[in-house]
Amino acid sequence: MLGGVTTADATTPLSTWAPLRSPIYRALWIAQLVSNLGTWMQTVGAQWILVDEPNAATLVSLVQTAITLPVMLLAIPSGVIADLVDRRRLLLGAQSAMALLATLLAISTATGQTTPEVLLIMLFLLGCGQALTAPAWQAIQPELVPREQIPSVAALGSMNINIGRAVGPAVAGVLVSLSGPTLVFALNALSFGGIVAVLAVWRRPVTDRRLPTERPLAALQAGTRFIRAAPAIRRVLLRSILFIGPASALWALLPVIARDSLGLSASGYGLMLGAMGLGAVLGAAGLSRIRALLTPTQRLTAAAVLFGAASAGAALLHTVAVVLVLLVGAGLAWLLAMSTMNSTMQLLLPAWVRARGLSVYMLVFMGGQAIGSLVWGLVAGALDSVAALLIAAALLAGSAVSSLWLPIRHNAEELDHTPSAFWPEPQLVVEPQPDDGPVLVLRSYDVPEERVEEFLGAMAFVGRSRQRTGAMEWRLYRDVGVVDRYVEAFVVRSWAEHMQQHQVRLTAQDQLREDAVAEFGAGEDQITHLVGVDRP
Repeated sequence: MLGGVTTADATTPLSTWAPLRSPIYRALWIAQLVSNLGTWMQTVGAQWILVDEPNAATLVSLVQTAITLPVMLLAIPSGVIADLVDRRRLLLGAQSAMALLATLLAISTATGQTTPEVLLIMLFLLGCGQALTAPAWQAIQPELVPREQIPSVAALGSMNINIGRAVGPAVAGVLVSLSGPTLVFALNALSFGGIVAVLAVWRRPVTDRRLPTERPLAALQAGTRFIRAAPAIRRVLLRSILFIGPASALWALLPVIARDSLGLSASGYGLMLGAMGLGAVLGAAGLSRIRALLTPTQRLTAAAVLFGAASAGAALLHTVAVVLVLLVGAGLAWLLAMSTMNSTMQLLLPAWVRARGLSVYMLVFMGGQAIGSLVWGLVAGALDSVAALLIAAALLAGSAVSSLWLPIRHNAEELDHTPSAFWPEPQLVVEPQPDDGPVLVLRSYDVPEERVEEFLGAMAFVGRSRQRTGAMEWRLYRDVGVVDRYVEAFVVRSWAEHMQQHQVRLTAQDQLREDAVAEFGAGEDQITHLVGVDRP
């Protein structure tokens, strides 16, 4: 059945290719590969249109800006939208709109109506479509395969992108030279058809919504609070910055190295990109073995070392064959780092906030590449490309060493984010309105003096759980009027958001935290809900 999820046999070693056993995931992966090829072909076709313009250098650089800028502008709003609406319908609508835009671009090019202004506007709108779908695309992955296959899904996704980057421009170069850019624009329009067809067939389980949909601003604030109260997620974002920032130097300066240091033509530069793509494919093929040998932190360390070595080698060496070997290692390192960080983020995020959290990761990833490329371009202009790459290599070495102080969570796969509405429903005399608030919740605990330290340690985790699920403020107090009495107090923005806590946002992992202090609870009658009133 197309909408089914296959579960791996517990006795079968988990391979990188395991997710492809799921028919729906396999169909979407193939469709995404075709779409990635079309996107890279479109980029080459767009640049070809502009090369004969008077200000070609500026216009060609604006092609990449038009494609990537929407991701930086819309990543966070797109994550909010993807958590509030049906993700399948969102993807289906956005992909259909992008197919229509790509078709219009092909028609306008065929009729000679594609001016530089029209081209950049169309590319920007297509980039907006990509930005709108990216968080939803990432967020549906755990719905398609078992949780233990998420690291493999991340590796296959990275490999998909690298194959598109390596093969798409080469194919486009041949097609454009034979028939012009109209053909690649038309093929890109057709490439969206596969994704639309698979999404149309997929029957995503309908979520039973007993509560009103969150308002966008409130949902954005809830996502922000979740990340602020999740040290493990903040650590992944920091590790992403430490790797992507210096690693972007090699991507940005590789064309210069190919031309100036190695004396290669455009085809030689394509060969260098192909070497990195090959490394990504090899990394994906061997990922299951690497995961068995190395923890996530060790994988990030190895990735930083390999990519740093490639950056330094590209700067100092002038033998093409040796540089190509190092670039294969860089491709493997890039896949290793991206798959580790992406899969860890997906495993740390519960379903209700997954798209919002992944949109922040995407913003860090895209922003790190975009800003990093600009910075390294400026450094290379002030010094030279060799010096810039050596500085980047040194920073990557620092990123590797920082793993000693900044490890990421190694057991994210063991976290249980299954929804768990385990809080007792409040006993109400007056039914608040959804917008009433703020809501102050008080809960009392009786803690013997000899167990206070144990209790306080467990409550630190409970406090983070409250803040992740919606509390704007949380604090623990000691009641000086009752022996051994402690009172937990937290504030939630509105009654509707507190009901989201009760019925949607709590997970089995939150329940484990609360079970650790349950024995100290002073009874359900000691849980108080207070709703703020407006002053007359």
